[in-house]
Amino acid sequence: MFKKILIANRGEIAIRVMRACRELGISTVAVYSEADRNALFARYADEAVFVGPSPASQSYLRMDKIIQAAMDTGAEAIHPGYGFLSENPEFARRCEEEGIVFIGPPSTAIEGMGSKITARQTMMAAGVPVVPGTKSGISDPDQAVTVADSIGYPVMIKPAAGGGGIGMKIVHNGKDLPSALSSSQSIAKSAFGDETVYIEKYLEEPRHIEFQILADNKGKTVYVSERECSIQRRHQKLIEESPSPIMTPELREEMGTIAVKAARAINYVSAGTVEFMYSKGDFYFLEMNTRLQVEHPITEMVTGIDLAKEQITIAADGDIGFDQKDIKIQGWAFECRINAEDPLNEFAPSPGRIKRYRSPGGPGIRVDSGVYTGYVIPPYYDSLISKLVAHGRDRNEAIARMERALYEYIVVGVTTNLLFHKAVLKNERFRRGDINTHFIKEENIMDDVKVLAKEDQKSLFLAAALGADSRKVAAISAAVESYLSQNTVSQKDMASEGMSQRKM
Repeated sequence: MFKKILIANRGEIAIRVMRACRELGISTVAVYSEADRNALFARYADEAVFVGPSPASQSYLRMDKIIQAAMDTGAEAIHPGYGFLSENPEFARRCEEEGIVFIGPPSTAIEGMGSKITARQTMMAAGVPVVPGTKSGISDPDQAVTVADSIGYPVMIKPAAGGGGIGMKIVHNGKDLPSALSSSQSIAKSAFGDETVYIEKYLEEPRHIEFQILADNKGKTVYVSERECSIQRRHQKLIEESPSPIMTPELREEMGTIAVKAARAINYVSAGTVEFMYSKGDFYFLEMNTRLQVEHPITEMVTGIDLAKEQITIAADGDIGFDQKDIKIQGWAFECRINAEDPLNEFAPSPGRIKRYRSPGGPGIRVDSGVYTGYVIPPYYDSLISKLVAHGRDRNEAIARMERALYEYIVVGVTTNLLFHKAVLKNERFRRGDINTHFIKEENIMDDVKVLAKEDQKSLFLAAALGADSRKVAAISAAVESYLSQNTVSQKDMASEGMSQRKM
C-alpha cells in the first residue's frame, strides 16, 4: 500500500479522498491555489503545497506543478478526483513516465473513451448496443440529411470531443439540419478545439442510467449497482438515486453484464462508470466516465462498498476484495447537489462569503462538503457547496429523510438551489419514480420553485420580526401578506440581507 498520496483536486472531493486515505493509514498532500489558501481541504491534509494563482488554468490544470509537488513531497501516487485533470490522458501518461502512480485507469483507456466517436466504434466492435447513428464524423450537409432520413427524425447532432451538452442540437426535420450541423460544428471548434460532430437517433422519454464498475489488474471486473441520473437541466445532473425505480433483478444483470463487457473492451482498470440511455424497454451505451463520479456516495450507501478505498487499493496493485455475487443492495439513496447558485436567475453562480452554515444530520444523512461559516466561495470553480445524501430502507423513507434534511439545511450569505430540490421532491410524479431527462421542463418545476420562494419570503420576514416581539404576530402577518401581493423579493435580495432559504 502507498505511504503518501497527493490529491490533485479541491473542495469536497479532495476531502473525500483524504478521508479514505486516513482510514488506510496513508499520508496526504493537498495542492491549493490562491483562492483556496483558507479552504478546508488544504487544512485537512497532512501537507499542502501552493501551486499558483486562482484561475484553474494557472494552478489545478498545471500538470508540471502538480507532478513537481508530488515529487517534492515524496508522494508515490496522485489521485485526480473528478474534473480538472482526472480524464486527461496526457496527465496520466506523464505520471506514468515519472514513475508516479496515477490513481485511475491507464492513459490508453482514457484516450479510448475521450472521443465519443471512437468510444462508439469500440463498443460496437465489442457487441455493446449503441444509439443508432453515424460510425464516424460527418460534415457534409447532404450526407447528414441522408443519414438522418435513414434512422428517422428527431436526431441529435453531438460534438465528438464534447461534454455537458455543449454544442448538442436536436433536429426534427431535414430543412433545419444543415444550419444545425453548421452551428454545432462552430460551437465544438470554439469549445473543444475540434469541430468533428456525429449524428445519432434522438431518444424520446429517455432515462439516464449509469453502472458503477470496478476493475483490477488481475482481470476481475464487477458492476456495483446502478444509479438513476435522469433529473437534469441542460444535460447537467442535479439529483441522483440508487437503485433505479425501473430496475428489476433481470434488467440489472443484463445491463451490468454489458457494462462489464464495455470496460473489458478497453482493458479498463480502476473505478469507472458506464452510462446508458434507456428508452421504452431498450438501453444503449452513451459514454464511459473514466474516473470516480460526483454521485458515487449513493452507491456506497446502498452497497456498503467504499469506492474511494477500493480505487486506491486497486492502484496499489491490490485485488477487488469481493465477487459479483457478494454485492447486495440495501435500501435506497438519493443525492442532491447543493450549489451556490440562483434557480430563479437561470441558476447563475452565487459566489461570496458564507455568513452562517449548518448542515443537516440524523438517521440516514450524509453530507460531503468542503465549506464552513466564514468560508468564501470563489468565482473561479464549480459552485458546489455539498453533496447531500439520504439513505432509507426504501424509496419513500429515503425521500422523507431528504426532505427533512433540506428543511434543516441553513446557508446564509449566498444564494443556493435548496428550493429547487424541495420543489422536485414534492412533485407527485417524481415521488412515483416516473421520470426522464425532460422531467424539469415537462413538470414546470421552476414554477413550483417560484411558489416555494414566495412562501419562504413570508416565513423569513416573519421569523425576523418575531425575534423582536412575538405579540405582533397577527399584525406582522397581515403586513407581510400585503407586501408580498405587491412585491417579489428575489433569493439574491434575501441572501444579501443575510437571510437563509428555509422556513424558520
